[in-house]
Amino acid sequence: MRGYWIILGTEVTDLDAQEEYARLWRPIAEKYGAKLKKLDAKALKEAGESSRALAVEFESYTQAKACYDDPAYTEAKAFALRASKRQLIIIEGDLA
Repeated sequence: MRGYWIILGTEVTDLDAQEEYARLWRPIAEKYGAKLKKLDAKALKEAGESSRALAVEFESYTQAKACYDDPAYTEAKAFALRASKRQLIIIEGDLA
């Protein structure tokens, strides 16, 4: 079964950090076959501070977890967390 990261985030407040995250993310996404899907923010209900929604699709749940635990992602994640507030969950399934 596929694995997904579901990310709910606030607006980006540090553009430099977001750009660095994007630069570091590209080779990580390629390594794990991650596919980014921007979700319609209008679908957010009871979102609190969140104004952005993203899904990152992986071939498997194992890959989704391995990507998150990769030391290269740990480095990249520091920039993502500087860029905006967010929540990330990892799920298993077929979201179509």
